[in-house]
Amino acid sequence: METPEVETKLEEQQFWDELDVILNTPCPTQHQIDVQLRSYLQLISTYRDDYLQSEYDMVKCGFRLIDSKIFDEHKTYVRRRFVGRFLKEPSNSARLHVITATLLYDGIDNPKTFELMLEQNAFARLIDLIWKDVPRLNFGFHKLLLEVFYEMCRIQKLRNQDLEILQDEFIKHLLEQVEEGQGDPDDPYNYAIIKVLLVLNEQYMLSELGIRDDTPPPTNRVVKVLSFNGPDFKTFGENIILLLNRETETPTQLLILKLLFLLFTTSRTYEYFYTNDLCVLVDVIIRSLADLPEEENTLRHMYLRVFHPLLSHTQLRHPPHYKRAEIIKLLNQLSNVRSQHFSPADPTTLRLVSRCNKVDWLSDSPTEENAHELARQYLGMSLHDVGSSMSVVEVAAVKEKAPTKPGSKKKERGAPPPPPPGRVRGVWGGLEKAPAPEVHIEPPKCEPKKSSPLANGSLRRRGPPPPIPSARSVHAVKVGVATDS
Repeated sequence: METPEVETKLEEQQFWDELDVILNTPCPTQHQIDVQLRSYLQLISTYRDDYLQSEYDMVKCGFRLIDSKIFDEHKTYVRRRFVGRFLKEPSNSARLHVITATLLYDGIDNPKTFELMLEQNAFARLIDLIWKDVPRLNFGFHKLLLEVFYEMCRIQKLRNQDLEILQDEFIKHLLEQVEEGQGDPDDPYNYAIIKVLLVLNEQYMLSELGIRDDTPPPTNRVVKVLSFNGPDFKTFGENIILLLNRETETPTQLLILKLLFLLFTTSRTYEYFYTNDLCVLVDVIIRSLADLPEEENTLRHMYLRVFHPLLSHTQLRHPPHYKRAEIIKLLNQLSNVRSQHFSPADPTTLRLVSRCNKVDWLSDSPTEENAHELARQYLGMSLHDVGSSMSVVEVAAVKEKAPTKPGSKKKERGAPPPPPPGRVRGVWGGLEKAPAPEVHIEPPKCEPKKSSPLANGSLRRRGPPPPIPSARSVHAVKVGVATDS
């Protein structure tokens, strides 16, 4: 009687070597490819408990396939087969874990993988895995699924039927994960959840573009849940502001700013954030707008679009107004009104800055407004449109300086001495002859009326009386301006 053959257990290095042998065997036909892929996945299932205990080991298996001969020669077919297996594999299997890792890292280099997943309706399967099928304690696999979800939504626009699959309960599930994790922004798992929520908001915004007038856009469930359940998910709000403060990648910054814009322009979420978090956000925006290079116009415009509703609609609109002087200074610099250290602002920046300047508590005070009105009335000018550093009050107080004779010496400041006997001060700053003692004067004889100098074409006018060399009129002193030599 023949003894059945006992299968020899592979050592760890033998296991990895066997994977390489399977994946690098020549496969001229699709049937042979299928055989080798089944052998690859079967080996992973057999040795899961022995050598595939960590997330690193699972991902390592995926990279072994991506770097193999069979994948290099038959990429399209292998991708399609793995997307099909993604839809069918049990949620607790090691095979699904490795398949997910392979699709993620292949899709990062080749977005067609995620496009294929969307075509094959893998989006619904992904939601079920994240929401219901995979236990929450399996953080490594959960994080991998969240990263696939984020990358799928980042590189392409979802279809309306995909957005309709999403439900409020799924959004609440993600927000609850952030709350349970104590909102640690350094936790990679929490960071993955927050990025998914941000990219979903972006997808809802994209769904409104190009939609027909008779077709309502899908409801933005991220904003909806925060509108009705905002107090239950405050940690999420804290985290996105902290992430904006730290984030260096422009795409992620834009995703955060777009969600902030919607929250600050939706009445139910005007005061979703804590006041202290809003003050931090103001600091972040001031620093970012001051430091952004000139070519970062898209990011600059998005910051300014968020800035206006932040200052107008949130708790910051109430006194004491946080960093009012710094905000006004920044807006002046961005509009290039009072600084020559910045290149001329583009029209969109000027328009957005002008909108921010119209925020009630950033506008001029009543005293300054009265001074502007005086300037308009008495000088016929407006100082809103010039870049002068002189105050409105100083400009309104300046009178025209009396002319001086050529070669005259510089005169001392101060009030002039009293006029000599027999003279009184005139209206032009000079002196005129005092009237003689009262005597009876006969009325002059009537003479023929002479024509006016203006009537005969003469444009000469009578000049002022000559000034006294030893004094100058108070009216000739220019307020706040040094006298000419």
